[in-house]
Amino acid sequence: MNTSQAFTKDREAPMQKIKLLDGVDIPVFLISGGALVLFALLALYDIQMMSSWVNTSFAASTKIFGAYWQVLLLLTFLIGIFLALSRTGKVVLGGLTSPEISTFKWISIIMCTLLAGGGVFWAAAEPMAHFTSPPPYFGGETGTKEAAFNALAQSFMHWGFLAWAILGSLTGIVFMHLHYEKGLPLKPRTLLYPVFGDKVMKGAFGTIVDSCCVIAVVAGTVGPIGFLGLQVSFGLEKLFGIPDTYLTQVIILLALICLYTLSAVSGVTKGIQILSRLNIILAVFLMAFILIFGPTAFIFDSYIHSFGLYIDNFIPMATFRADPAWLDWWTVFFWGWFLGYGPLMAMFVARISRGRTIREMILLISVVAPIITCFWFTIVGGSGLAYELATPGVISEPFTGLNLPAALLAITEQLPMGWLISVLFLILTTIFVATTGDSMTFSVSMVMTGTDSPQSSLRVFWGVIMGVMAALLISIGSGGISALQSFIVVTAVPVSLVLLPSLWNAPQIARKMADEQGL
Repeated sequence: MNTSQAFTKDREAPMQKIKLLDGVDIPVFLISGGALVLFALLALYDIQMMSSWVNTSFAASTKIFGAYWQVLLLLTFLIGIFLALSRTGKVVLGGLTSPEISTFKWISIIMCTLLAGGGVFWAAAEPMAHFTSPPPYFGGETGTKEAAFNALAQSFMHWGFLAWAILGSLTGIVFMHLHYEKGLPLKPRTLLYPVFGDKVMKGAFGTIVDSCCVIAVVAGTVGPIGFLGLQVSFGLEKLFGIPDTYLTQVIILLALICLYTLSAVSGVTKGIQILSRLNIILAVFLMAFILIFGPTAFIFDSYIHSFGLYIDNFIPMATFRADPAWLDWWTVFFWGWFLGYGPLMAMFVARISRGRTIREMILLISVVAPIITCFWFTIVGGSGLAYELATPGVISEPFTGLNLPAALLAITEQLPMGWLISVLFLILTTIFVATTGDSMTFSVSMVMTGTDSPQSSLRVFWGVIMGVMAALLISIGSGGISALQSFIVVTAVPVSLVLLPSLWNAPQIARKMADEQGL
């Protein structure tokens, strides 16, 4: 069945043909869960062997698929913007005439779940990394104001328009239409239904698709959970003198597991929403505090200048291929990480965006959220650059060896009431990771059932298993989490192929719905 036939043929029957909705999809559960447990066991058995395998696969993945990923993200963003600004932008999604969730709550959840998990420590660390070692696109000397502007612009590329767009713009349209209006299950395989029809909805093909997507997103979530344990433990020792030991890290993880699992069990309209609102309030407070008491003039100057650089060099930076070795460990690494989240984040976006128009959904995800994220990076990372320019070494020396939490704490220590602000940033980071954990726990559980209200026991299982995996991996040191972070990029290879058809399926669906709604 080709794409056009898939949309012209009447689909009243697919729901009856799919038996996966009757409880848990056992094959997907066993394959995805088994693969992740196997990864953890092999890492515990021989981390050097596991790291060698992962690094070899990582190098092959970035070499073969790196350029494809760059084009995929760029086209996803551009096509999404076109749909939002054309007549299809008025299309109302999700089978509802009005939004299910209020605008403020909806924006809060989007901002706190999609890219939030890594946004705090990376906001402090990545601009400093590019400042001390200029990215090849810009080059030039270090230690200058121009180098600081370039460093921020490169960070904007990695956490801006393209990164956000892949997490639910075009794929969100596909899921909203096929699940809420056509009755297909809320599973990654549904993204391929317009191309393969019922072949992908039942049998081994669909099972493999769902399993690959679950493995990618669980790996992508376990990494930040484990990384948070290491980061917060480091911060607690520095701020409170609590020993940075494995016991401390496990206690942090247990608290985090309880927080995001309870949130996921309570549902989208309760726990996830409460955590997201709390996060927004705390983040806005910290932004305002740094703007008032930090290097205010430099923050505004660098944001305007660096964002201008980002826009002016947007296409050349997005398609830059002159230094593959650098790209593999920066741009392509980030793209692989975000691609792995793609299908399940889109499912979550579909779940919370019913009643929204295509224009509202895409402009929030692909434009508004990236602009806010870039400003956040300027406030945190830009402050670090200002302090480094004024006193060379004050931030870069603690940051040596890509020490992300040390970079953040070095920045907050320069502010008035630095100790208190440092504590608040650790709390903010913890809640950010919790919001990512609860949304992904909820989304993985949706894959297992194909519905948007999976049973609580399933949410508890996946919430706990992700935390346990993180605890196992950090028990062998930072090498376990590092191996998992490289593994994330490997898992993005099949997931990126699942996302590809949305480039043409989403516009077809949008035009079809515009006609049906008389737009």
